Amino acid sequence: MKTSDGSTAIERFLRPVEEFAKIQSSGGLVLLACAVAGMLLANSRWSTVYESVLHANLGVSAIGWTLAKPVHFWINDALMAVFFFVVGLEIKREMLAGELSRPRQAMLPIAGAVGGMLLPAALFLALNHGGEAARGWGVPMATDIAFAIGVMALLGSRVPPQLKVFLTALAIVDDLGAVLVIALFYTAELHWGALAIAAVLLAGLVAANRMGVRTPAVYAGVGVMVWLLFLASGVHATVAGVLVALTVPARVRLDRTGFIDAAHGHVHAFADAEPPARPGFASAGQLDAIYDLERTCERAGTPLNRLEHALHPWVSFGIMPLFALANAGVRLGGGGALGHALVAAGVALGLVVGKPLGIAGFSWLAIRFGVAERPADVSWTQLVGVACLGGIGFTMALFIAALAFESEAALAAAKIGVLSASLVAAAIGSVVLARAARAGR
Repeated sequence: MKTSDGSTAIERFLRPVEEFAKIQSSGGLVLLACAVAGMLLANSRWSTVYESVLHANLGVSAIGWTLAKPVHFWINDALMAVFFFVVGLEIKREMLAGELSRPRQAMLPIAGAVGGMLLPAALFLALNHGGEAARGWGVPMATDIAFAIGVMALLGSRVPPQLKVFLTALAIVDDLGAVLVIALFYTAELHWGALAIAAVLLAGLVAANRMGVRTPAVYAGVGVMVWLLFLASGVHATVAGVLVALTVPARVRLDRTGFIDAAHGHVHAFADAEPPARPGFASAGQLDAIYDLERTCERAGTPLNRLEHALHPWVSFGIMPLFALANAGVRLGGGGALGHALVAAGVALGLVVGKPLGIAGFSWLAIRFGVAERPADVSWTQLVGVACLGGIGFTMALFIAALAFESEAALAAAKIGVLSASLVAAAIGSVVLARAARAGR
């Protein structure tokens, strides 16, 4: 049964769910819920089941070839490659047409991101400068964009749009830095043959882009092969997701004027078409006009934007929450993590202290020396509040921790540091931004 606006009962039922999914803070809320669930499962009577599921083998076969790995691998190395693919799409979009495409505007988030990576790493190493613990220096370098933007979204109109743009651009530069850190410093022994073949395939995707190939299936299919080759090469396989994303076409085929003219023509063709014989259906002429309009919209858009929009809900509400569920579970009752208390302290110090000081300090230096400018209508207090939110490490920090530590006890300590510091950073950042809004500065 349809209502006056043409929607069905099931569409009215699903509308609140769709609206929830559009809210920026929603992904962060789901992520937090899954992290809490993982922590509870790891410390409950179901902990054995939780661990056994994560370590259960799961295999895929094709043309006589089988890849069998634990469930935890498929989440951290396969599904997270899709997450890194979306990160790569965001990086390319921002560098070509976003905030990072204009040098003077880009310098502020770049400077803040660099400071927000260097100082946390230095503080961590100050406490953990020898042995296995030193490998965790990359853990407090990362900012979790989903959580940080989610916290900011909860503050609503009290946060000016320029701050959200600054935080988004900063987090994207931060993600790029994290990818480079993973590729350069958390890589096992290299197998150059696999890397060489992967490089050839990536060059083929660049050539396909230049020749006008815009079918997403081509980039997805070759991307899977590149991922498999990176898996065999020793470089962490998720890096393949970023590199493949950088080859996806990002230019439109139809400019603004051409799109408007063509769209008007298709709408008029729809209006002039013969009406359908029965209500609730479309005539052949109307369907042709709709199809032509869809093709015009496709030419006015880009494969990069289409892939980003199509994958973003799956990443925000599927992959990242699943990653949190699988990786946030850490036993709080065991004494192993206590033996690596400096690891937890180093991570927490880096995120809660190093991140704000690095982001705000390097931003101040960039503005002071004239290489960047402070966004209009943004106070220093608000900038400091955003810098505090940069201490929410979570997803990327947990991911790097899993690469850095082979010892379960050290990894558990790093997870405790990440989770506790992210909560503290979110609370401090929220308070600073809320007070700045009340004070009008």
